[in-house]
Amino acid sequence: MADRPWHRALIKPGVRLLLGGSRAHVQDWFPGLSIVRSQNISEVVYRGIKVANLAGMDRLRERAGETIYIVGSGPSIRDSDISGMEANSAILLNGAIGLIGEQISEPLAIAVEDERFVWRHIEMMRKKIMPGSLCLFSVAVLRALCEIDKGWLADKTIILIDDIRKPYGARRRSLDDLKKLQYVRLDAEGSAGFSLSPDRGVFLGGSVAVSALQFALYCARQTIGFVGIDISNDREPRFYETHEDMAFSGIARAEGRIVEHLVFARQIAAERGVSFVNYSPVSALLKYDFGYDDRFKLQD
Repeated sequence: MADRPWHRALIKPGVRLLLGGSRAHVQDWFPGLSIVRSQNISEVVYRGIKVANLAGMDRLRERAGETIYIVGSGPSIRDSDISGMEANSAILLNGAIGLIGEQISEPLAIAVEDERFVWRHIEMMRKKIMPGSLCLFSVAVLRALCEIDKGWLADKTIILIDDIRKPYGARRRSLDDLKKLQYVRLDAEGSAGFSLSPDRGVFLGGSVAVSALQFALYCARQTIGFVGIDISNDREPRFYETHEDMAFSGIARAEGRIVEHLVFARQIAAERGVSFVNYSPVSALLKYDFGYDDRFKLQD
């Protein structure tokens, strides 16, 4: 399937033209999606009909243990055996859901941020994401899922990935706006940020791994591990793809932005006594002193 249907390619520039840059992200929920949040209600509504409840961060934290693994779909997964990973410890990003029922019996959560993954891999999502699963989904992902099958979300537990710079229902925030938020940390240049309260919004940083990390650090007590977060080898197919059926990835091009956020997050984690461990032997993180632990290396 194509990365997105043709009508989405028309909506994006149309919304920008009509509403201007500060509200261009309205295209993420237009048409039809509403996020309703009040003291008593937190739900997803599509074309006037409730399709799912929204859960709070505590649902993730109460399930999490000492260690949380952020598992990507980098090619290095092919050379890994993560079947010994602790139960309910993995946040699976995008195509890493393919590991469910194989190397992962039950993940801690699933995280999908880019609607293009939904349009391309909806059948994988239907097959692998079970009722009751804890899902970290962005506004655009929720709208795309509703466009395809508005009933599918009903039995999932949804936590919203809201872009703190471009929040649902509001104008784009300036750097000055962000500096005023008490739950936000920014680096000296203001180019990398970190949310201490991820259910109020997270910083998007070129990869869903950056968003997932903000949720993970909110919950983690000891260690956060990175598995299949390769970044550097985007010309190779992801572990679940072939060379003939390989979706475009701009992740290597976004390496600087991704790593900038991860390095900044490592500083915040250290303040909390949480350590980061990299389990990918080819990860770009090696260049930034994340080290390598071969615990999950596939034995010959």
